[in-house]
This record gives sequence, structure tokens and C-alpha cells, in this order.
Amino acid sequence: MNVKLFSKNNCMQCKMAKRFLTENHVTFEEINIDDQPEFIDYLKEQGFQSVPVVLSDASSAIIGFRPDQLRQLAS
Repeated sequence: MNVKLFSKNNCMQCKMAKRFLTENHVTFEEINIDDQPEFIDYLKEQGFQSVPVVLSDASSAIIGFRPDQLRQLAS
């Protein structure tokens, strides 16, 4: 499963989402929009206005720290 987590520095919800995915053994690629600002336009084009955004093959986009939805990735 391909999982991408879009995050930024000093974002508490981003940190919580990363911790949740790590603790539940979900392999993910982190894309930090502070370090890679070229992804800001990509997120805006997709209609996202905030991070964290988790994109995966297995589910629709998860916006914000949503343990109920993130749990689906762990199963």
C-alpha cells in the first residue's frame, strides 16, 4: 500500500498523525511542505487547504488527525 503524509513544521496534528501511523506499523512517505514547497500548489489543486493530508491507495483522503480513519490503514 502506498501512503503519503503531507505535513509541515510545528503542526501538532501532523505530529500526532505521524506518531499514530508509526505506532500502528503503517509505512508511509512524509512530504513536508515547508521543506518541499512545490507540493503546496499540488495540495491546493486537489482542494486541500490544510495539513496533515494522508493519501493512500486503500482509502479516500484523510484530512487532519482522524484516528478513526487512520485506523483503516493499519488493518
